[in-house]
Amino acid sequence: MKHTLYILIMCAVVAVSASAQRNHNFETAKQLDIFNSLYRALDLNYVDTLDAKKRIGDAIDYMLGEIDPYTEYYREEDTDNLKTLTTGKYAGIGSPIVYRRDLDCAVFSAPYPDMPAYRFGVRSGDRIRRVDGTLVSGEHPEDTQKYLSDITEKLRGEPGTTVEVELERPLSAPTSQGDTVQQLTLRIVREQIRRPNVVLAKMLDENVGYVYLAGYTENAADELKLSLQSLKTQGMRSLVFDLRGNGGGLLQEAVKMVGLFVKRGSEVVSVRGRSERVNEEYRTPIEPLDRKMPIVVLTDYGTASAAEITSGALQDLDRAVIVGNRTYGKGLVQQSVSLPYDGALKFTAAKYYIPSGRCIQALDYAHRGENGQPLHLADSLCKIFHTAAGRPVRDGGGITPDVVVEQDTLPSLIGYLRLSTQLFDWAVKYQNAHPTIAPASEFQLSADEMAEFRQYLHEHGFRYDNQSKRKLQELRDWARVEGYSADSSELFDKLEATLTHNLDHDFERWYEELRSVAESEVLGNYYGDAGPTERMLRDDPVVREACDILHDSARYAQILSSQKK
Repeated sequence: MKHTLYILIMCAVVAVSASAQRNHNFETAKQLDIFNSLYRALDLNYVDTLDAKKRIGDAIDYMLGEIDPYTEYYREEDTDNLKTLTTGKYAGIGSPIVYRRDLDCAVFSAPYPDMPAYRFGVRSGDRIRRVDGTLVSGEHPEDTQKYLSDITEKLRGEPGTTVEVELERPLSAPTSQGDTVQQLTLRIVREQIRRPNVVLAKMLDENVGYVYLAGYTENAADELKLSLQSLKTQGMRSLVFDLRGNGGGLLQEAVKMVGLFVKRGSEVVSVRGRSERVNEEYRTPIEPLDRKMPIVVLTDYGTASAAEITSGALQDLDRAVIVGNRTYGKGLVQQSVSLPYDGALKFTAAKYYIPSGRCIQALDYAHRGENGQPLHLADSLCKIFHTAAGRPVRDGGGITPDVVVEQDTLPSLIGYLRLSTQLFDWAVKYQNAHPTIAPASEFQLSADEMAEFRQYLHEHGFRYDNQSKRKLQELRDWARVEGYSADSSELFDKLEATLTHNLDHDFERWYEELRSVAESEVLGNYYGDAGPTERMLRDDPVVREACDILHDSARYAQILSSQKK
């Protein structure tokens, strides 16, 4: 009887499921038919001719944008970008470019060391005037992204081919009419460009090694393994593994990386989606390099995706201490499929779950608030899971470090300076006046150079927002609404005078922080990403805390031990 009842229930479930699927298929076909008919009616009858590529492309982009930020359509001309995203490789000259509205041209920004642009003499700040004889400046583009994409396409090409670039290089001495520039024509031989995932690997002291990993493109795990082997020959007995700012990439590379530190066959991550064909469990495929070496992994809000799989799996397996700040919380997996006319769709296919069973996805894109923004899972709703040793960990909001290091509070001045054209231009002029500088670990701006930097900011109109003054204006407005403005006007005026910007005062107040920003900008022009990373290591409280933990074996073991009594 029970067996018969079970069969009847299962038949009913299957019937309901089949009916729901038929309804879904009908609704999908219906809405596609409506859209097709609507556009055809517009195309036939609208007063002006419609640009089908733009209009339908805009509709596609809007639809995908409403789903989640990771689902994207790559048009025929953009599919190379998708390949670059996953492989980290493309054929070209190896330098980012940015648009400068004040100069109305594209400029090179920190050419990658040891890549063609760098080797053939391109420097950061060089202004691009012509590419293979075609004028590409002075166009006042409305769509700057398309403008930069067009120039990028001209600079890229088959390995071994040559591109001719006409440049203007700003020199160190400005004139009253503007900057003096040097006209240059460079013939650069293109080659396969591949940015390394390991940006920096070095010894911090006699025993502690340090590796900064920037990405998870093809062969990232092999790069990491080679770096670790090299550090071991230099005496490394413990490791600081820096994943801060690492936005992730290929899941398989994360699995291989975890496999360097845990026994072969250990579960790292499982993937589960609506379609059973995407469901898969990933285990470490290789013999480990070192299962005993103490490891501290550094994370922050910029640690996402595959970097969260690495840090989360090492935490769940009690193989590393996580130090820093909570990670981003991207627990989604993307796949790509080819589309007609050589297009491609990258879409979210599943969620991933790390060894404790938790999914660390923070935002719910299927459910949105009144403002249209995805809902964030509240901490109170997060479930508790346990590591292999029984330590409690939570889902739903990224990876929470075992040891949290609070970030230093910096003034808005620092943020505005980092984004300013004045900092960029000053660093460009510094490089053009100094053919060589000291190694990144030793480089320091002198007091005279810092004074020249401050004067440059003055002369070139550097401005920054004053949050205190903005809040004061809000208080003035409320006082006026509530009838206090006449009585408090003089008080407000005195307070405003106190809060008025004084670059010289702020420069002295935040001198060391500004020195760090300026030195990092200069080092990036000479040494790429490794330069600012080297500079950061001098006074980074998170790295300091990591080293303290690794130097205290009892504390390290205590952090990784079960909290159960």
